[in-house]
Amino acid sequence: MKTLDILAVALLVAGGLNWGLVGLAKFDLVATIFGMRFGETSALSSAVYVLVGLAALYHAASFKAIQRRWAHSTAAAHR
Repeated sequence: MKTLDILAVALLVAGGLNWGLVGLAKFDLVATIFGMRFGETSALSSAVYVLVGLAALYHAASFKAIQRRWAHSTAAAHR
């Protein structure tokens, strides 16, 4: 599960950076990566947006469980 947690966080960071760039500079990083202009979408860029949304839902639904797993992992490492 920890791998899924890390993957979800990476997607959330990427999504957050993209939205920050959209808000600050009208620059869509995902569109640029896939060779499109601001506001354009393709099947691949839509898949990225869906994965970011799923990562957000995953974290929202399992926030407490994730905290417990990470706290347990950190405590075990300090023994």
